[in-house]
Amino acid sequence: QVQLVESGGGLVQAGGSLRLSCAVSGRTDRNLRMAWFRQAPGKEREFVSVIRWGDSWSAHADSVKGRFTISKDNAKNTVYLQMNNLKPEDTARYYCAARFGPPLTTDVARYPYWGQGTQVTVSS
Repeated sequence: QVQLVESGGGLVQAGGSLRLSCAVSGRTDRNLRMAWFRQAPGKEREFVSVIRWGDSWSAHADSVKGRFTISKDNAKNTVYLQMNNLKPEDTARYYCAARFGPPLTTDVARYPYWGQGTQVTVSS
């Protein structure tokens, strides 16, 4: 079991940056996969980034590749999402999610653990 708490959202102008944090408590081991998803009003929740706890291997959605970076700090049991060059279309509620074991999936339905989300609003 894990518990997830996100923070770091806010209002930023287009071109700006934000760093989201996800504090992880409970079980953490090399089988843990941590992901960020986002959901805009009226849209489906979509994959953003994922990282493997054991070796930090990561992947990003094409829409954020080159602008967003997922990372983690094992000592702090925290996962980060650094978001640079933000665009109005990045506006959404961002959720941290977790699962154990393979596959390293982008499928929202395969993640049983979720945080409450943090709002990111990018103004033009």
